[in-house]
Amino acid sequence: MQSARLIYNPSAGRFPARPLLDRAVRVLADAGWAVEVFETNAGQDLPDLAAEAVAARCDAVFVAGGDGSVGRVSSILADTQTALGVLPTGTANVWAQEMGLPTLDWAHWFALEDAAARLAGGHIRLVDIGQAQGRTFLLWSGIGLDGQIVNSIEPRVRWEKAFGSLQYALLAFWNARGWTGIDLRVRAGDRHWEDRYLVAIASNIRAYAGGLMELSPNAKVDDGLLDFWLIGGRSIRDAVMRVGQILLGAHSDAPEMIHFKAARATFEADVPLPMQFDGEPAVMASPIEFHVRSRVLRVLVPKTNTSELFSLSLAGV
Repeated sequence: MQSARLIYNPSAGRFPARPLLDRAVRVLADAGWAVEVFETNAGQDLPDLAAEAVAARCDAVFVAGGDGSVGRVSSILADTQTALGVLPTGTANVWAQEMGLPTLDWAHWFALEDAAARLAGGHIRLVDIGQAQGRTFLLWSGIGLDGQIVNSIEPRVRWEKAFGSLQYALLAFWNARGWTGIDLRVRAGDRHWEDRYLVAIASNIRAYAGGLMELSPNAKVDDGLLDFWLIGGRSIRDAVMRVGQILLGAHSDAPEMIHFKAARATFEADVPLPMQFDGEPAVMASPIEFHVRSRVLRVLVPKTNTSELFSLSLAGV
């Protein structure tokens, strides 16, 4: 029998999911998992609970929370034998969407049971994580406008989360009104860029902005590289145009957008930089050193709907 701990963040998501987790635990138990359930204190002790699971040599940690919770646990599980599983109870649940898992919302009350069943019979894959100045991210980190937005709205109370992506889009528009971009100097190997950008992004996955956009359609989670995007502009008009280009899939060749893949890149500015890590707010002083840690995190992945995320076949793992 495989052992696991389920860590539930009660502050995540649009409504309390604790009553629904017992059914998910029963699904895991029926599939041969011995699961202990732990509840966090407003999300503050996620890393501690994950570290305890590693010390107890658990086969997996199931995170019942959103992308911020998933990212924080990932930083602890990296370089261990304990795998990450996600029972999506957050607001956007982008990682779960990338993994092909159903997400809990008003129309899908059995999503956690379904996700538990898919993960219980799934594979373990190795994936990359990104890091910058000691902060780890599984999905993405952003500098500039998206960092400004996240810093302005997080943490949110539950009633605000009920509006989900709509609230994020409205706040993005509101914050973009007076945003004139940020001057950045970027270096990756022998390549250099210097300009004013609306936002700069380091991404490990395809989706972005709460899953509303597919920013990096060719991103792989196990190729030892991050997808970097430098999105030019200095006004709300520019921001609206860039969003439209991304939604139409016309951004890859747009002259206002620079895209490169790299294992390491440095960002410099003359002011502190508003940032986000997996949707969690931060402000950091320049320079910011991004780098990837290749295939250091074990994740539970359903057998279906995930092949395009990986550069290696299952046989090659």
